[in-house]
This record gives sequence, structure tokens and C-alpha cells, in this order.
Amino acid sequence: MEKILLVEDDKDIVENLSAVLKGEGFSVCTASGQKDALKAVEQEAFDLLLLDVSLRDGNGFAVCSAVKGSSDLPVIFLTASGDEYSVVTGLDLGAEDYISKPFRPRELVSRIRSVLRRCGKTQAVLEIEDLRVDTVRALVTKGGQECFLSALEYRLLLFFLNHKGMVLSRNQLLEEIWDAAGEFVNDNTLTVYIKRLREKIETDPQNPRIIRTVRGLGYTLADEVRKSGRM
Repeated sequence: MEKILLVEDDKDIVENLSAVLKGEGFSVCTASGQKDALKAVEQEAFDLLLLDVSLRDGNGFAVCSAVKGSSDLPVIFLTASGDEYSVVTGLDLGAEDYISKPFRPRELVSRIRSVLRRCGKTQAVLEIEDLRVDTVRALVTKGGQECFLSALEYRLLLFFLNHKGMVLSRNQLLEEIWDAAGEFVNDNTLTVYIKRLREKIETDPQNPRIIRTVRGLGYTLADEVRKSGRM
């Protein structure tokens, strides 16, 4: 589980964003100002720093400069919309990316995962039973043989992998498919995609061991997912 330090002094943003990130499987710690942020970085190991530019105590630029002077911790700045100066300054200080407020939670999560992959802060290969998923090459193999998944099937599998051990409702899964497809999808569509995915990744699709049905609640991924290096 990747650990993120969120440095933001707006309590509403902290609460909402923390909930989103935790729901996506991240561990989240928070700091409201420059002093607390630097203290947290000294005391704990983080995989990514999500940093607001404007802080009541100090500013994000000073935090980024101090962090980059002593570590390779990836930084994503949260900036006011249209604030070109902040964007340029942040990148010049070594930040990996920025996102403008207000932002869409899904876009932010996507940018976070992209930075983590680029910086080697997340494992490239996930394994469950004889299934291996290389998230860098988007390559899925089962028993050493490649599984050819459609874009939506792969997106659905990644969603399960990013929420291992959690029970995902059909509504949550439908929203994920809808977001990926960009078109109308319904409950029957989800049933079809789950069936097709199981046929490709399960040894016995009629008795699934990887994507399991939780009667009356939804689905869950078996929790014995292992992480390793590149294939």
C-alpha cells in the first residue's frame, strides 16, 4: 500500500481528498503547514507528497525545495486554476507533476498512479495464484500464457487489484466501467464483463477463486495478492 503525505490547510479538502485516496487503496497522512510537513517527512517514509502551494504556515515551494534537497520523494503540486507562475516554479523545483484546483478525483488518482509508476514507487507486477499483471506493460498472463483482455476488462481487473480485500458494490463497478467507456452502461453490461473476465483469468470460471461474489453486496478480489519486480 503506497503511503501519501497530503499537505493542505483547507480542512474540507483534506477530509474529502483523504476519503477518496483511502478508497483507492492508499495510506494517507496529513499536514496542515510547512513545519508539520517537514517534520513528517523526517520521521516517516512516504511514497509521494501531495502538496498545496499556499499554506497558512509557510508555503509549498519551501517544502518541495527542502524535500528535493535530501531525497527523491515524488511531489505533485495542487495549484490554483490558471496560476502559471506556481506551475512553472513547482516544476523548476523538481516536482514531478501538478494539478489545478478544482480537480476531478479520478484524474488526480490517475496522475498519482502515473507518477508512482514513473518514479518506481509502486511495484510493476501483481500476482494472484497463477495470474500475473504487469501494470507498466499492461500485460496479463495466466500460467505463463498471455491473457488477451479488452480495454474495459483490463480496467475492471485493475480496479479490483487496486481495491484488494474490499467488497465492491455493483454501483461502484458500474461507475468505473462508465467512466472508461464514455457511454451508457447498465447492470447487464457489468454482468457480461464480469463473466468474460472470469472466463479469461479463472481456472474454473464456474467456481471463481480470484474475483469472488459476495452475495447481496457485490464482488471482492481474493486478498492473497503478491507484489514483485518486473517480469
